[in-house]
Amino acid sequence: MNEVFDFIITSRQAFIQLLDGLTIEQLNKIPDGYNNNIIWNFGHIVVSTQTLCYLRTGIVPDATAVKYVDSYKKDTRPTYFVTAEEVEELKTIALASIEKIKDDYNKGVFSNITPFATSTFHAEMKSIEEVLITTIGHDNVHYGYAWALKKGV
Repeated sequence: MNEVFDFIITSRQAFIQLLDGLTIEQLNKIPDGYNNNIIWNFGHIVVSTQTLCYLRTGIVPDATAVKYVDSYKKDTRPTYFVTAEEVEELKTIALASIEKIKDDYNKGVFSNITPFATSTFHAEMKSIEEVLITTIGHDNVHYGYAWALKKGV
């Protein structure tokens, strides 16, 4: 599983590099034909992984521990101009949350999860390993969206 965690971290570092090459205005711009922006896509992966690993698995009872969940969860759209401070905090959370998940994984926190079906593909997640592998795909879909959005900003 170390390889899975390493890949998630590496891909998030690449996403952060994409963010670092843009202005705060570019991160917030919603290009014509789109309904979200680059920073929403990044914030979405940050909150989604935590929500999938802790909330959907039944490890925690509610999403109050997931900062920014109401702004970036599934079916949300950008509703405010994201500040540079929030961008920096999202970058920190993006990496720190994976380290926490890895630490909890190594401690056995996820050894007995409640299985659930993903809302998009209805794929049943029966283990944290399946959730984390799904996270890789999800993160990279949104990374690809962000690259497409970059052309419009």
